[in-house]
Amino acid sequence: MQIIIVILIVLILLLVAEYLWKVKHYHSELTRKFIHITVGSFVAFWPYLLSWDQIYFLSIAFILVVIISRFASIFGSIHSISRRTIGDFLFALAIPLVALITHSGLIFTIAILHLSLADGVAAVVGTRYGKKNRYKVFGQYKSIVGTVAFWLCSLILITVFMLASHNSWIWLKLLLLPVLATAMENIGVYGTDNIIVPMLIAAILRA
Repeated sequence: MQIIIVILIVLILLLVAEYLWKVKHYHSELTRKFIHITVGSFVAFWPYLLSWDQIYFLSIAFILVVIISRFASIFGSIHSISRRTIGDFLFALAIPLVALITHSGLIFTIAILHLSLADGVAAVVGTRYGKKNRYKVFGQYKSIVGTVAFWLCSLILITVFMLASHNSWIWLKLLLLPVLATAMENIGVYGTDNIIVPMLIAAILRA
């Protein structure tokens, strides 16, 4: 029953994004980030709702849906963007890979929230306030305000982990990990940050 509810919630979020794109004519970048933040943040808490086997099953289904949707243009609110990216596919792929790295619900949540919340907020802030402070990394534009927003979100997430963990290396991680995650988010162009950042966070927090 829980897995059906989870699928329905994801489907509702996708349909909301399609409505905003087709009916309200929101830009596809906005609807894409809406899905990125809402679905990703929901996924981050799957370990508290589902078994790990169910998470693997849904992750594989998610990957197949993304592939089919991309080639069949089913969800235009996600795929109708002009810039080159494979971020949607890597977003889906990151979920089972993070689950393979750790079966800690807390680590999984913090890692996936880096993928969804930190990255999503950085993109929204950068789009809104970053036009005058942009810079290029491997041919793609980034912004100083977007980078700072990502770092701040990462710092908050790692602090939450620190408060809930008794890891002896946690203070060092608190100082260094947000900086490292922000650096990886910067160089992870064409959507590759969607897989580099959460896997890095999960691997280091698990160590």
